[in-house]
This record gives sequence, structure tokens and C-alpha cells, in this order.
Amino acid sequence: MGNVDLRKLGSPADLAQAAARDWLAFLLGEDFKRPLSVALSGGRIAGEFFLKIAQHADAKKLGSVDVHFFWSDERCVPPGDPQSNFRLADDSLLKPLNIPPSRIHRIQGEKPPADACAIAGSELRRVAPAAQGGPPLIDLILLGMGEDGHVASLFPGESETAMSDPALFRDVTAVKPPPLRITMGYGLIAQARQVWVLASGAGKQAALRESLSAASTPLGRVIRQRADTRIYSDLAV
Repeated sequence: MGNVDLRKLGSPADLAQAAARDWLAFLLGEDFKRPLSVALSGGRIAGEFFLKIAQHADAKKLGSVDVHFFWSDERCVPPGDPQSNFRLADDSLLKPLNIPPSRIHRIQGEKPPADACAIAGSELRRVAPAAQGGPPLIDLILLGMGEDGHVASLFPGESETAMSDPALFRDVTAVKPPPLRITMGYGLIAQARQVWVLASGAGKQAALRESLSAASTPLGRVIRQRADTRIYSDLAV
């Protein structure tokens, strides 16, 4: 069973503030000798998190750090679509901080899914170092959690064959709209240096509780595949 660093906060605003502070400290506080790779997520709480980062006085320092931005998942829509995870981050975080386009590696959801997966995997391999005998090593992956315990676009009900797929990115048909999506696979998430989960929202207490006690949800599987997972939550569990 993987270790969980559960950080309880009193409200979504407190959660977003605490995670934003820690995220900036992680990216700005270490003397990295190589480009940093971080993966962003979508969702309401991620949007609040992005806004809190952009409001911090030291956030502008990210322009001097070689940080490259990827996404844990994306909807198969154009980048300007309101449902695009890229658009959420671009509007709330990347544009306000003037992140150079050369450091932004969005999943190209407007392309055929197989092409989008291949391009996303190639971009990640180009920037992030490979773990020994494994996939690229991402420094920090940010994930949300759904009412069913899904993370990225990894939903309950998949076969063991699908969940064990070694592909860095794969296309999935989601149980909620929009159905066509691209997601990181479990193996890539399991290998990341840091995985932080933002768990917030009505109706999610049972899913978080189950994820902490068993591997029966996608988040539970992630936790048990990793040595450590950090969870920020304002839920009563």
C-alpha cells in the first residue's frame, strides 16, 4: 500500500491557496540542473488553483525557470473550446504568467486520437528524462478526482488489460461528456516524481474514502502503484 500525505483544508479556496503555495515552492525552491516537467489537469478546483498561483507575488519568477507544461488528460476538442483543459490553464495561468509557447506542450485534442497520443508521447520523451527501464520521469503531476474516484480520464470499469496498457497516452471513451478523451496511462503516473491530487466538491467523500482504503477506484490504483501520493482535500473522510 502506498503512503498518502493527506492535507485537510477547510474550504475549496483554502485548498487552492495551500496547493498553489506548495506548487510554487516546489518549482522555485530546488536547484534543478535540467528542464522541469509538470502536468496539469482540468476541472473546477484546478481552475481555482491556477488563479491562486497567478495571484502570488513570486509567480512571475516561473519565467526564469525552465518549466515545461504538459497535461494529464484532454478532451478531444479544439484548444479554444470551452471544454478544453488546455484552454482553462492557458486563460488562468499560462497567459497571465507569460509562459513561453516553447514550454507549453498541450495534447492536440483536435487531431485524430491516435495521432494526438503519439505526438503527446513524443513531446514528453523529448523533454523529460526516462526512468530506468521505464517511461519518462515527470517531476509533478496534478490530478483532480471525480465522484467515481476517476483521475485524469482514467475511469472505473476498465479491463485489467486496458489499465495495464504501457502506452504513455491513450484514447478513452469516458462515461461523462465529452466522451472522447486522451489520458495519461497508469504507468506514467505511477513513475512520476510527485503526484498531487486536488479532491474537492460535493458528492466526492465516498469516492475519496474508498480510494484511501482500497484499490477499487482509479485513484486507489494510483495510490497503490506509488510509494507516495499527496492529497489536498476539503472533504470529510
